Amino acid sequence: MPVQLLKIIKGESETPLPSHLQKEDLKHLQEGFDHTNKYFQGIVILSYPLKKLGDGTDFLKIVLQDLDDFCSRINSINILIYGKMAEDCAKVIRHGDTFVVAGFKLAKSPTAREDGRHGCHLEVSEEDGSAIYIYTKTKTTAASETASVSVAPKYAYTALNHLKDGTVVNLYGIVKFFKPPYVSKGTDYCSVVTLVDPSNVKLTCTLFNGNLDSLPKIYKVGDIVRFHRIKIREYNGQMQGITSAGFASLTFDGTVGAPVVPRTSSKAYTFMDEEQKIIEELRVWAATNLSVSGPAAKLSGVQPMLYFDLTCQLVGKAKVDGSSFLLKVWDGTRCPYPTWKVPVEARDLEGEKVLLHQLRNLTVDILVYDNHVQLAKSLKIGSFLRIYSIHTKQASSDNEDVSHIEFHLHGGTCYGRGIGVLPESNPDVKELKTFLESVDLADSQNMEGTGSLELDDTFNSVTDLESHLQRCQQLSVTVLTDHQDLNNTKLKTVLNSTAPQQYRIRAKLRTYKPQKLYQSIKLHCSKCNSLTEVPDGDDIDFILQGSAVTAPNPELHNTSWYDSVMWTTQDQKQRKIAIHFVKHDEMLQQPEDTLLMIEGGTLKEVWKLTKRFKCVIPVRSTEDDLELLDLSAPFLLQGDIKYYGCKQCSTPKPIKNLSSIAAEQRPSWEPTEIAQVLGIELLQYVFILKFTLVDGTGALNAYLFDYEKFFQIPASEILTNNFLQQKMQMTMNTLCPPGRKLDDLPWLECFIKSYNVRDAMKHQVYYQIFDTTVAEDVV
Repeated sequence: MPVQLLKIIKGESETPLPSHLQKEDLKHLQEGFDHTNKYFQGIVILSYPLKKLGDGTDFLKIVLQDLDDFCSRINSINILIYGKMAEDCAKVIRHGDTFVVAGFKLAKSPTAREDGRHGCHLEVSEEDGSAIYIYTKTKTTAASETASVSVAPKYAYTALNHLKDGTVVNLYGIVKFFKPPYVSKGTDYCSVVTLVDPSNVKLTCTLFNGNLDSLPKIYKVGDIVRFHRIKIREYNGQMQGITSAGFASLTFDGTVGAPVVPRTSSKAYTFMDEEQKIIEELRVWAATNLSVSGPAAKLSGVQPMLYFDLTCQLVGKAKVDGSSFLLKVWDGTRCPYPTWKVPVEARDLEGEKVLLHQLRNLTVDILVYDNHVQLAKSLKIGSFLRIYSIHTKQASSDNEDVSHIEFHLHGGTCYGRGIGVLPESNPDVKELKTFLESVDLADSQNMEGTGSLELDDTFNSVTDLESHLQRCQQLSVTVLTDHQDLNNTKLKTVLNSTAPQQYRIRAKLRTYKPQKLYQSIKLHCSKCNSLTEVPDGDDIDFILQGSAVTAPNPELHNTSWYDSVMWTTQDQKQRKIAIHFVKHDEMLQQPEDTLLMIEGGTLKEVWKLTKRFKCVIPVRSTEDDLELLDLSAPFLLQGDIKYYGCKQCSTPKPIKNLSSIAAEQRPSWEPTEIAQVLGIELLQYVFILKFTLVDGTGALNAYLFDYEKFFQIPASEILTNNFLQQKMQMTMNTLCPPGRKLDDLPWLECFIKSYNVRDAMKHQVYYQIFDTTVAEDVV
């Protein structure tokens, strides 16, 4: 029977494994050996849904973890099961089962770099004589003395200084900075967390989930988090973490001596005894090495022009206008300054009227703006909150000598601005509740006179209020990078002025084109100033297939500066493929340092090579030399980026010119250097968008022509990186929120320049955005 369920009785297997089988450790698994009489044993840590392949064969993929070597960096392996064995396993397999695979085949894993598992995978099928033995999780019964092998999987945790691009890892970290969850694109929530650990390396993680409760429950700097299955990406030379399939988290209080109790919405998670030691060690390290701010401020201790975190209880809330919302809160202490009471209609104010009246001298009104409004609306009266980075502003009206304090939570997430809901089990909430219950409300009602300022005390008209709210709105969502001395100019003035000139403007983005952002990526030649579309994969594959018609010329193989290999494909076309590996000092280099040239390959085959080698150049044979393909195809592929040359400005030179770079002491194989020796005028990826800007005095169309400065995203990486595409879409949703009225749109502060375009028929003035970038808290 290919799939057998085994029981353990008195610590021994009821049915022993066949005596001819020998155990193989994960670290000893290698290709090229016979594994007919070998078996591998591990714990099931992940299983995928059963599916059918194109030929109708059942297929199941599971991941096993080697318990004998769980501290290694790579301690798990993919198991691919085919046919009836896949169907049988899918019915009985469960997370945590002990799983034995015998008589397997070993093959190279194409996903090892991405998933961080063993470089090979095991292939199992009944046709190959394989066998599977599963020690299932069963309930223990005294009668049969049957015990399940319910060994909890032991996870390996990676230190932050050992992270590698493209891997999926488990890790522990101490929170150095965080942004509470906020609404991102669509209905997803996003949270940003910066972690450190005793290696003194920093990791910033961007976490997305449609369920707010599934994001880490972080309440303060110094909390400790455990992340399982977080994907690591390198961006701008820095490692970053993003959520991947199966991501899970636990959060712990980072205070030395506090109970080790995980915060999570999950009802099923593993936490081993040895992990408690990890938590305690991180707490001790953080206490001496991490600057953790003190307890959140009390209302009794606030000062004007202060940014602070407040732990409080919500007693009232109301909508003020389209982009601001009122929260009435208290913490049991009294603000020493007169405070501004936001005017709202009584019918719009949610909360218990009697309690609101009793607490009128102890509550403060906090105005929250823009992206915080949606969360504020959903808060329940009576809930306990921690509001991060509240701004206290000192203000006075024109007819008043006495100033007052206003409380604002500005839009954006810069400096961790946001709102967190604390559970009643939180130690700070328990302390606050005890204190609130001790407050003498009768005493507070006698303290009239200096507590608050109502509308009539502060504003003469609704117009004054609207003006005040407008001044308190979020600062511009864009930032100027130069020319700070220029004053703002109204769009009406810009439109009525002659070109060319430069202006500083403050406007709102009413619309933009193209709406499909991937269409905004173009290729630009800085020499002839031409713009071309980025070729799609089908066009490139067509060119590559066309070049494959000419068979590689064996006389051009194995020269003084490259080695060659050639083979024929086993498909109907019987294509001949040749790969030429460029040498350095007459020796082949490590794959990550190697440039290679390929003849006869498809786009899919070329992409596979880019995952392993430094650079790939598609070429074809002539009688005398190798040469580049048509420049409609990329002349170079490096990582996920395709590099193109300008057809008009390029003068391709012989491929053998690459030997001059190979002869350098340390060949860098930089695209600009390769392009130069091959006579290629390198095209650059750019964003081209048309913004329609309005400011109440006029509207104009301004073009954005940007390589990476405005979005802080390289245009060259956007087409192949889903994370960056989502980041760009989120940025545009912030600059121009869909479905919002014009009054509710955020302000953009930009530099624009006007210029003339003339031809024989007409003269037009155009506008271009320059020296402007998206604000830090937007990206």
